[in-house]
This record gives sequence, C-alpha cells and structure tokens, in this order.
Amino acid sequence: MLPRAVIALLLVAVLVPARRVDPLTGIAFSLISAGSFSMGTPPGELQREQQERQHKVTLTHSFYMGVTEVTERQWTQVMGANPSHFSDCPDCPVERVNFFDAEAFIARLNAASPWAGFRLPTEAEWEYACRAGGHEAYGATATIDLSRANYDGAKTLPVGTFPSNAFGLHDMSGNVWEWTNDDHCAYAEGPATDPTGKCASGLKVIRGGSWRFGADSARCGLRYTHRPQDRGYSLGVRLAHDAE
Repeated sequence: MLPRAVIALLLVAVLVPARRVDPLTGIAFSLISAGSFSMGTPPGELQREQQERQHKVTLTHSFYMGVTEVTERQWTQVMGANPSHFSDCPDCPVERVNFFDAEAFIARLNAASPWAGFRLPTEAEWEYACRAGGHEAYGATATIDLSRANYDGAKTLPVGTFPSNAFGLHDMSGNVWEWTNDDHCAYAEGPATDPTGKCASGLKVIRGGSWRFGADSARCGLRYTHRPQDRGYSLGVRLAHDAE
C-alpha cells in the first residue's frame, strides 16, 4: 500500500492539473506552484531602477496563469466587440483596454464560464511567473533578442509566436503590457508573504513591456504604471485563476 504522503501528492496531481483550458473561450492556463523567490533586481542589473529593491517573497498558494495574453478573438467572444487598434488580427493580444475594461471582462467571464475564478495576477505573482525559476533579467537569461520577444517593433504579433518560458508561458516579455491587480506601492523593507499592492496611489502596475518599447521594458523586474482609466495600443491583459 502506498504511503499517505504519496497518495496525497497523487490526488493533488489529479485534482489540480498542470494545465487547464477555459471551456468557454479556450484560454489556456499553466499551474504555477507555490514557492519563494527574489522579487526585484540586484544592484548590478543593467537599467535597474531604484524602486526595484530586491527582497524575498513567498507565495503560499499555487495559482494558474494564462499561457498567453488574452486575444482579440477571446475578448470579442466575451464582450461582443474588439477595442484593439490592430483589430485585424484575431490571434493577436487584445489592446486598448484599461484596468476597468479588464475587470469588466473578468466579471462577464466568471458569470458565463463553468470554471469561474478568473482574476488579474498580483504584481508578485506576475514576476514569479515571468522568472519561472530563473534569476536573470529575463528569467533564464541576462539578455534577450528579437527571436524571443516582440519589442521595438511595428505592431502586435499573434500570441505564442515566440518560445515559452520554463513555466510554459508565452510573451511574458514584449507584445503588450499586462495589467496587474496591484496599486503602485513601495516594496516591503524585508521579506513578504503573499503581498498585494494596496496604497491608493492612483496608479496601477503594468508589467512585461510591449511591441512599442525597448528590451529594457521587458525585464521581469521592471515596474511600469498607468492610471486605471488609461488605454493605449500597447496595453493588454493576461489572466490568472485560483487553483482549487
């Protein structure tokens, strides 16, 4: 007979699969296991900003992260219209969506899908997913080039065009900026557990860089902001989902 601990691990593997797909929209998700990482960037990283102070963060709950950014096709299926500037590419990431648009999309999706629980990732979850166990500026590597991400470009490109990271996620660097749920707050002075940015700063954190910005903007530790009401043709969204 198998030990109880082994049985428990097998049950978790069955009940919380490594990959799930929303049956309504076809949005795919990868399971990101709970763990600890160094959030922020070390002093020697090129183009590092002072606000990227490195500190230990522990995420105590596993979660799902969208394998790709939400596409124009998926957004239109839920919202009935495509707001994108580059509106002739159904498999490109939706853009020209503000924070409130993203929240409205999530509310409709949660009401319609048999797999409710969609949300925006926290800033810490986003960076943890971007790093995918790596410690360099772009997760696994200290540099990046145009064979791996869409930056310094002319327009958005279909999601999944470039290789995934170690967690199976595409376009964590480049293509479109991605809204997080966090206000733009100063990092904790010391270690943090399941941090959420709540400080009424009037700004929301966006992550990941975009087709219009340079490679530096696509660093995993780079923090950028917009007012929640702002829209732009390089502002998109990637969903998170609670793991049961």
